Amino acid sequence: MDRPKDPIAAVAGGGVDEKRMNLHDLTPIDRPTLSLPDGHTRLLLHSCCAPCSGEVMEAITASGIDYTIFFYNPNIHPVKEYELRKQENIRFAEKHGVPFVDADYDTDNWFSRARGMENEPERGIRCTMCFDMRFVRTALYAHENGFAVISSSLGISRWKDMNQINDCGHRAAAHYPGIQYWDYNWRKGGGAARMVEISKREQFYQQEYCGCVYSLRDANRHRRETGRERIKLGVLYYGDGTSRQGDAD
Repeated sequence: MDRPKDPIAAVAGGGVDEKRMNLHDLTPIDRPTLSLPDGHTRLLLHSCCAPCSGEVMEAITASGIDYTIFFYNPNIHPVKEYELRKQENIRFAEKHGVPFVDADYDTDNWFSRARGMENEPERGIRCTMCFDMRFVRTALYAHENGFAVISSSLGISRWKDMNQINDCGHRAAAHYPGIQYWDYNWRKGGGAARMVEISKREQFYQQEYCGCVYSLRDANRHRRETGRERIKLGVLYYGDGTSRQGDAD
């Protein structure tokens, strides 16, 4: 698939060079200057995927905050989907010159923790377990590598319970002395809408389910009940207008 050669890039201070526009104009935004809690200067940002992290990353970059992406998502199934999401995130991080930590894909650990929760609904206790697992690992890495503040791109999605995510983040940070979870509301000020605009501009891979095997199962069940085709991996891209052959799961 052809990618935009020179998409719009957010710069420190929030300006956009109009000469570099070649796909989608973004809604004008007057970005506030963000600052980390208690005057800290480094952030470890847990990222779930490129579409969710795009606006978060550009907002942080615009404020001149020193941050690193931490990609730890052993919930994502199957491995093909995991690699698709990870590589899109790497591509965007490299474009902005942001360090990227590729953590373990320890799916056995995740499935062990999910045992008995296979039929729990989205936003239920299985999701709480999943957020806890990912955030505790993020907090551990922060503790071992000199980061005092962690956050996540998960909360920008309207499909997620922001209070559930923030509770998990604060709980994870409390495991390690000196670590704080930054619960900034990434949706406000047009952030959620801009997330989609950035995804279209960058032509990110557009995943069609949350990530785990159970969300894939439930999404396909709903599609079957409503007369739609099953999800195909690696097919749908934001702003592309086309689809490619992919694997149904």
